[in-house]
Amino acid sequence: MAQGTREALSAEHQGFWRKLGPGLITGAADDDPSGIATYTQAGARFGYSLGWTLLLTYPLMAGIQLASARIGRTTGRGLTSAFAVLWPRPVVMAAVMLLLVANVVNLAADLGAMAEVMRLAIGGPEAAYALAFGAISLGLQAWLPYRRYVRILKWLTLSLLAYVGVAMVANVDWGAAFAGALLPRIQWDSETVRMVVAILGTTISPYLFFWQAAQEVEEIERVTQDQPLTKAPRQAPAQLRRLRFDTWLGMGFSNGIAFFMMLAAAATLHADGQLNIESTAQAAEALRPVAGDAAFVLFALGILGTGLLALPVLAGSAAYACAEFLKVRRGLEKPVGAAPAFYAILAAAMVCGIGISLVGVDPMKALVWAAVINSLMSVPIMVGVMLAAGSRRLMGELLLPLGWRVLGWAATAAMAAASVAFIFMSLAS
Repeated sequence: MAQGTREALSAEHQGFWRKLGPGLITGAADDDPSGIATYTQAGARFGYSLGWTLLLTYPLMAGIQLASARIGRTTGRGLTSAFAVLWPRPVVMAAVMLLLVANVVNLAADLGAMAEVMRLAIGGPEAAYALAFGAISLGLQAWLPYRRYVRILKWLTLSLLAYVGVAMVANVDWGAAFAGALLPRIQWDSETVRMVVAILGTTISPYLFFWQAAQEVEEIERVTQDQPLTKAPRQAPAQLRRLRFDTWLGMGFSNGIAFFMMLAAAATLHADGQLNIESTAQAAEALRPVAGDAAFVLFALGILGTGLLALPVLAGSAAYACAEFLKVRRGLEKPVGAAPAFYAILAAAMVCGIGISLVGVDPMKALVWAAVINSLMSVPIMVGVMLAAGSRRLMGELLLPLGWRVLGWAATAAMAAASVAFIFMSLAS
């Protein structure tokens, strides 16, 4: 068999688990403590009525993530490098700064939520737990090469199944749940609009675009026979099929878990009249008398597991974006000494997140506002992704197909509309 044919078929002959990678990890990282807080608040405050938002966001999320992943796999560049081919450096710098702000806020909120849950479970100071989680995540990224670290991330995605367990032990009204998912209802008041924007922001977040594109580049460097598709177009059919499978499954996993989070909160907290959840600890503790110790334990374990998954994605996506902008060596596969600037940026993002988490910001409010900030900052970055994915100068003959472009631009329009509605409601209130 010719070498080219072997390369083209390599992705086809992988097992199911091995075909999953950047898409699955990206989707699972989307259900970070920020997402948990947002979906729990939505279920507690609005019951089953906002389930439709997750059916809406699934294809939109898949569309923009496919565009990002395809840029990385086709060009061998991360999003920052791809943007730099098309636009002036000040424009690219603005996109990187938007990502940094959103990621640092998200890191702080996630660390605060994880520390709060640990304090609730075993006692002790939250500050120490926040420092420990940040240090553990940073250490794993610095001292484990990507090929080993990615295996840990893939197995951590299974921690999200805890929320399926929470919903199963709760008394879910499945008729109301399906009605909420299939019959959209929305009240045009500031509280409802803010929650919808938060759901969109935590589901379609800028760091996910940068991370999945960067991980496709890492995969090209990790697998000997893989090359950017512009240089090895014979690999395109198999690789793009693998990419679509990985992304659709990963985003489906993300939104499915989010739906179960919302159901669990609706069936327990909302049904018990606990409409205002002000901390992750309160959400976990409130589940104990309503749904039993099992629900409490599963909820707490889910926050810790998905937090450990999300921290490296948040810090790592910021490091990739900044290192690409600065044109320095980068990559989790490289040892610290071979890419010192990359790891310094990664560490700085984590340290800033730890610092913010220690100043006493309410974790639940920080988590939901992190989702709102993500939503507002996503729009210009999403425009950049879609323009890049449709650029013949960058993508050659492997432009994003029309159907995917429609989904990606629809996601961008939905996020823009939600952001405008949020700003309008905020000014009017």
